[in-house]
Amino acid sequence: MKFGFVRNDLDSSPGQSLDGSFRKSNSVISTHSVSGVSSSSKYFQTSRRVYKGLKDFGREFIDQELFNQSLDDWILENYGVDQVTGKQPFLKPPFLTDELRKLDLALEGVFFQQLFRMPCSPLASKSVKEDGYHALEDFLHVIVNGLWRTFWRKSGPLPFSLCCFHHPGSKFYAVEKAISRGRLEELRGLALISKNGNNLKVHWNQVVELVLFRQNIFSGNELKLSVSTICEALFYGVHILISRCLSKSRTISDDSVFIMVFDSKFGAVIKLGGDLSKLELNTGDPYQSVAHWIKCHAEVLLSSVETIWNRLGNANWGDLGTLQVLLAAFYSIVQCNGPPRKSISSLASAHSLRLQKRRIECRLAENENAKIPYQQDGYQHGEIVELDHSDNPLVKNTSHLKLRQGEILLLEDQHQGQKSFQIQESFIGGNYFLYGAISLDYPTQLLTLYVGAHPSRLEPSWEDMSLWYQVQRQTKVLNILKHQGVSSKYLPEVIASGRILHPGPCKKQTPSGRCDHPWCGTPILVTLPVGEPLSYIVARDGPFSSDDALRCCRDCLVALRSAATASVQHGDISPENIIRVFNMQGTRHKVLYIPVSWGRAVLEDRDSPAINLQFSSSHALQHGKLCPASDAESLVYLLFFVTGGRMHPQDSIESALQWREKSWATRSIQQHLGEVSPLLKAFSDYVDSLCGTPYPVDYDIWVKRLNRAVDGSGSADRDWKMWPSLQGPLEVVLNFHFMLEDRSSKETFCFVFPLL
Repeated sequence: MKFGFVRNDLDSSPGQSLDGSFRKSNSVISTHSVSGVSSSSKYFQTSRRVYKGLKDFGREFIDQELFNQSLDDWILENYGVDQVTGKQPFLKPPFLTDELRKLDLALEGVFFQQLFRMPCSPLASKSVKEDGYHALEDFLHVIVNGLWRTFWRKSGPLPFSLCCFHHPGSKFYAVEKAISRGRLEELRGLALISKNGNNLKVHWNQVVELVLFRQNIFSGNELKLSVSTICEALFYGVHILISRCLSKSRTISDDSVFIMVFDSKFGAVIKLGGDLSKLELNTGDPYQSVAHWIKCHAEVLLSSVETIWNRLGNANWGDLGTLQVLLAAFYSIVQCNGPPRKSISSLASAHSLRLQKRRIECRLAENENAKIPYQQDGYQHGEIVELDHSDNPLVKNTSHLKLRQGEILLLEDQHQGQKSFQIQESFIGGNYFLYGAISLDYPTQLLTLYVGAHPSRLEPSWEDMSLWYQVQRQTKVLNILKHQGVSSKYLPEVIASGRILHPGPCKKQTPSGRCDHPWCGTPILVTLPVGEPLSYIVARDGPFSSDDALRCCRDCLVALRSAATASVQHGDISPENIIRVFNMQGTRHKVLYIPVSWGRAVLEDRDSPAINLQFSSSHALQHGKLCPASDAESLVYLLFFVTGGRMHPQDSIESALQWREKSWATRSIQQHLGEVSPLLKAFSDYVDSLCGTPYPVDYDIWVKRLNRAVDGSGSADRDWKMWPSLQGPLEVVLNFHFMLEDRSSKETFCFVFPLL
């Protein structure tokens, strides 16, 4: 008889493997998944008979030596390369090299420091073994604390503890307590425990990951794990999976577990996962039953054995061994506490900015220490040189100024005089008129540099007209915001603006005039900050998480609110025009989402917004004008897109309007955003009630609500709170909007009632 769980919509596992290879069931975590954790894992109920049978089975499964005898031949057959036949092992590593490399980039700015040094001598004497356990405990604490503060929460108590154990089912002790009771020789390792409220009693179903600590983990003189080490890890892994299945709370995913094995210098990671409903209970021999389950229905993944501690007892942070341990701990925490607030990919993407800053610093250091002045390749007379037009490939047969990395532009700013900028890169998307640059006066800050079209070429080319909006018009809008005292970290800042000073003599007659040089009079705009557009981020990393979507919505609303104080609407909200910026403050990485490309902003009634068939508001598509809620409506479409909503390409304004009408009527947008966050669903309901009306968006109330969701501030009282929002003077109000927040479920609802 097999004990069967009643599963809800779970995929069935494949049949038995007759060749001894490792087949995994569909419920097992994918080895090469980005998250490493099954996001669709569902808990299931067991009957009392099955529950009792599994509980009795766990009590009988206690002899590790018998288990080793049932499995050691199979491990010898499948672990390592056969020296005679050259047969490759079936035991695959749990992590891809790309996963480890991405984690390495994500943790570049995170400081790990192990204070207790690992003893270098083998763990033979009592004092050395005590020091070894103290060092291991400190090592694991640093890892868990660093990961939690980096990816989940920067403050608050750590929801984990570290305890030592003697055997499966034994009580858990603090290391100090075990040492004081003289039970050091009985210890088998440490366990990362998920805290259960104020309940001090710890159960085996609370084990997040297990760490075995042995005197030697090697197989003879070979640099691989011994069979006894692997068997012991699998023995404890099966016990943990059974304990999780028997748990009533089931706060930890029960389809896989990570076990780490260490000695005083080396370490490795073992992952065991599988569908326990395939485990046969009434065979009379629990050890053969578990061995059969592991061979035919489970997935066993083994990492390589790598150096963890150097000869001084310090951990090799950033090396392959510690990265494997870090990634195993990361996925274990995800199993217990859910997806992190910040993904590995999002933090790793900041590597390019750090790399660019380092290149700038190194280049400056070279310039300061050089015996001769620094020169660009091909330049013979300093940084800014006069070029012969006939020999300049940038002038020859081209109507646009296209710049290359390392070139220096001299800008004439009417207010700040002449300023020099060095081109660092052309930005993502192949835009040859948008660059990353540094000011030679302040070279540590990367800036955005826009190159406009020559004023004489605006009419014949639609592309040139688009550049006029990108440079001249955006300069005007940003200066208006600046002069009216509108300042926000969520808005781009003008660093410099003016016209380029071209190489060679200039024959213009007046300061505002132009000569016949093709670059003369070309406008330049330099802004801060620099970031990646959302369109590129979604294409590279996939849809946003709930936390990222809420933060994006909050940041954009703050920017739109600031602009609205100066009666300015953006008019072109789209994934290409929202950038993600990382603020580096020590080891803290704060993400900001900033609307850019303000050239199509609406300042007065005669201004026309940009027309985007996917993201423009319905009012803009119908009338070519914005209503007060147009930017908010475009923001809803943007949130729908970045969270994975399907937006079909539109070929006409009519089809675009039909899609909007159908989507709002069927509430497909609200339903999709509701799966991401109830607060985003409430916001989309609110925007739907304002579309096409003359009433402005109440930014303050939504920024306040989103601040609470993003930053975790505010009271946690379990009650309902209502915020009314009257749109316009009372005598002309048509609708009454208010939100209800359920503090216990964290859900927010928006209601609209007509006022008679």
